[in-house]
Amino acid sequence: MGYKEDYLFWTLAKQLSDAYEYRMITLSDDQQEIWLENESEKEYPVIRLMRYDLDWGSWLKRDMDRTVLNAERIRKELYKSSLKVLNIYVSAFVPVDEYTSNLNQPTGNRKIEIRPLILETAHFAENKEKLDALLKKPLQLELSENETLDEDQVAYIKHSVISSNIQRAKQDQEVFLRSKPFFTYVFIGIQILMFLLLEMNGGSKNMNTLVEFGAKYSPNILQGEWWRFLSPIVLHIGVLHLLMNTLALYYLGADVERIYGNTRFLLIYLFAGFAGTLGSFLFSPNISAGASGAIFGCFGALLFFGLNHRKIFFKTIGMNIIVLIIINLAFGFSMEGIDNAGHIGGLIGGFLASGAVGLPGKKAFGRQFLFLAATAAVTYFLLQWGFSEQGAKPAANDQAIAAIASSYIKEGKEDKALEVLNESVENGQAGPETYFILGTVQLTKGNLPEAEAFLSKAVEQNPEFHQAHYQLAIVYINLQNASAAKEHASKAVQLQPDEKIYIELLDKMNEMR
Repeated sequence: MGYKEDYLFWTLAKQLSDAYEYRMITLSDDQQEIWLENESEKEYPVIRLMRYDLDWGSWLKRDMDRTVLNAERIRKELYKSSLKVLNIYVSAFVPVDEYTSNLNQPTGNRKIEIRPLILETAHFAENKEKLDALLKKPLQLELSENETLDEDQVAYIKHSVISSNIQRAKQDQEVFLRSKPFFTYVFIGIQILMFLLLEMNGGSKNMNTLVEFGAKYSPNILQGEWWRFLSPIVLHIGVLHLLMNTLALYYLGADVERIYGNTRFLLIYLFAGFAGTLGSFLFSPNISAGASGAIFGCFGALLFFGLNHRKIFFKTIGMNIIVLIIINLAFGFSMEGIDNAGHIGGLIGGFLASGAVGLPGKKAFGRQFLFLAATAAVTYFLLQWGFSEQGAKPAANDQAIAAIASSYIKEGKEDKALEVLNESVENGQAGPETYFILGTVQLTKGNLPEAEAFLSKAVEQNPEFHQAHYQLAIVYINLQNASAAKEHASKAVQLQPDEKIYIELLDKMNEMR
């Protein structure tokens, strides 16, 4: 009745499933053909088991051709560039005609390699050695010549194999339901609350208000306000910015928190937000705020999940996530005012943090330690480089300082603006924009010597600063230094030949000869 072969077939399936972590991909209707897959197996990630008492070599040849076609379909489903398949036939005997030509070497095509093996029960010990050599690991398979097997024993093992694989399939589906989102909603609540506070204290688009509430402002970070690496995560600039990031967090954050669990999500989100601010600090002088870096960290966390669960990832959210990342990064590079350095920093930070905290249910302490060590080393290096590089450049954050001062002046808070500007001069952070504003303020107050000193400093640092040349010309007119006034007026016209007020000033000076 073939109970011995059936027993061997299902025992082999059970051994591969339970002891070697292969999972059932497909089971034929007659339950005589099983495809098994193990993503982490390097030699043969896919094994096909076939229970059939071989008769003719021609049948074997046709079956291997069919196996190549099925393997190609599975390769595409697994998103693999190539695939090696171990094709095991469990049979009472070998074909009666010439068949060895079909077994001497693997068959297939450029992307598929099928390695056939006949596990003939009459020569079980010899064939098992071949199987162990191919798998490069010994299987705990035994087949006694004297043991009597019946249908019930075979049915018991079959039921065990099918049940365990159904349970594993359920576990795969539950990977997205490990925990209920909690911190996702906490962060959504915090950023809505902070937005309302910003609106009640000057407006979420007011740069001074943003800086006072903790936006990324590099001059203050250089002065030791390290908390500004984290506080921008919950601040947003305008209703649209808040709405887009809140929706993204609601969908992406919830998925990541379900996969990784509450505590892991919290660590990933915070570190990704920090990494996003660090990227902005390194490569952008502008004032910035928003949860975008942390949200891109959620993308990074999903990519790490995809590397470890490629099949589930690509069968569910994989392609959508990859497309969204590409679109968002491309949009960031093509549009002004978007801090793509923060996005990329958050993406990398989320991926690294995911590797450090690991996936629930996966024991990979060695890999987690390597990720943690690499993350700590990269973070330390970038912080050292960022503080030393930006601190060594006096005008590195000049635009941000000037923007804050200009905002204060527009609000009628001139004293506050001067406080910011003078502090930047004392700290060695002042650049041409800062000196230009200081000079302009002193000119309006009638402090000509101070105005001359500041504006001269501005053009010294940036000889092509046409506005500063124009203001210097006015200062020198008031100081009755006609030659110096004409020199700077001419320079302003040379740099900006279409500016009417520059031309008018130079014309008046020429008429005064």
